Amino acid sequence: MIILATAVVAAAAAASPAVKGAAVPQWQDCGDGLQCAKLSVPIDWARPHGARTEIDLARMPAQDPEHSRGLLVVNTGSASTVQAVRARPEGVSELTRWFDVVLVEARGLGDRGSAADVQCAVAQPDPLRLVLAPGRAGWRAYARDNAAYDRSCRAAAGPAYDGLTSWQVAHDLDALRAELGESRLRYFGSSYGAVYGQAYMELFPHRAGRMYLEGGPDHTEPDLAERLATQARAAERQLFSFRDWCHRHLGCPLGDTDAVKVYDALTRRTPLHAGPGHTVNARHLAAAVHAGLAPGRWPELARAMSEAREGDATRLAAMASEATKQASQATKQDSEATGQAAVSAPALPGTVSGSMFCHDFMPAVPAHRRFLEMETRLREVAPRVGWVSGRYEVARCLGMPRKGAPSWPPHVPAPRHDPTVLVGIGRLDTGARPVGQIPGAVVLSHGDGPDAYLLQGVNRLRATCLRIHVHDYLVNGTLPHEGTECPGELTAGMYP
Repeated sequence: MIILATAVVAAAAAASPAVKGAAVPQWQDCGDGLQCAKLSVPIDWARPHGARTEIDLARMPAQDPEHSRGLLVVNTGSASTVQAVRARPEGVSELTRWFDVVLVEARGLGDRGSAADVQCAVAQPDPLRLVLAPGRAGWRAYARDNAAYDRSCRAAAGPAYDGLTSWQVAHDLDALRAELGESRLRYFGSSYGAVYGQAYMELFPHRAGRMYLEGGPDHTEPDLAERLATQARAAERQLFSFRDWCHRHLGCPLGDTDAVKVYDALTRRTPLHAGPGHTVNARHLAAAVHAGLAPGRWPELARAMSEAREGDATRLAAMASEATKQASQATKQDSEATGQAAVSAPALPGTVSGSMFCHDFMPAVPAHRRFLEMETRLREVAPRVGWVSGRYEVARCLGMPRKGAPSWPPHVPAPRHDPTVLVGIGRLDTGARPVGQIPGAVVLSHGDGPDAYLLQGVNRLRATCLRIHVHDYLVNGTLPHEGTECPGELTAGMYP
């Protein structure tokens, strides 16, 4: 059946005009039920006859090839989509009920052992450093180390480095669409994968088919100070959502006590004892709780805050650095990280993900003194933990050279008839508000956080409100009614 499905794809591709400059993928079995291939594309689509690079692809064949509805291209937004799906196939496997699922990597990222997977020699520094060492010396040291990371990525990627932008990835997607014989691109993009989908819609609106985009970073606000304030407020709201979750669940270690009041009391008691020779100051406390507000970590955060209230902040002290550790493990096949971390990790040390973000969205990173002025405002609008998000955001690109304006958006004329796209936005999402820049977007609100669709699959939640609406749209083209809201089904199923 796999041979038949591959033959059908090859025949369709032969019948369709290819995008100039691309090469037809050749599928081969590569383990874990996947078929893998390479797509050869120009490094710079403005120079289609110039140097080339390769894109990693993988296919999950439809469960019933004879009744497949066609191809669905997927990018999960993780450092490697293929590695993430190998580790946690349940995130997308239900889609093979209707489609041949084609996993596509962004350029510079790839499957295990692939030459397409660029490995930077220098690790990207942990942004927690900017929180714990707030002075000018810490700022400069972080900028120096982040610049070294970026230089190592440039050296590893070679000529392909300057092509690490979503604009180029969108062209890669169109090349893939044509070589697979599809007149329109049917696409599922989560997290940074949503950015690629949006870039595609802006560059190739007449070739955009049904698209579901979830949890993409917000680039609708060009003013950095306003963007940071929006993210800070969202993170602060997460603290109150955590409080409400703990109050609703019997057995929460904090009992009937208001979790926000517990946090305030811990702040007043700082420095907190955190094991022999270690203490937690107010900044470390804010960073630890901020890290624990990722919905999948709520049970852990409740235990850590309860222990800190009783005099031992050891577990709480470890939470901020543990977040980075879990992210680094997320794309390993033998990852012991939870499903929450395994589907879509943030930009990882050693990969080009961090550099690509800055190529796309890099603002004029403020000088230290100017940032302190911004941070003063963040503490006014999000005084408990939300202000920490400002340092995490600025840490992405601090120290990296800024050459001209960011590549985003591509600034193309709007189509006469905008394509329709379904956009998932979670109440617990701190950065996903790109809808204002997506013409024709229909919003599906839900009560969970980033990567909700994928994480519901990993947690084997099948007939959820969110997944039913996403499937109905991708399979039948049926959009949810305006104002549709789905409950937080991930958080409702979590128990302390």
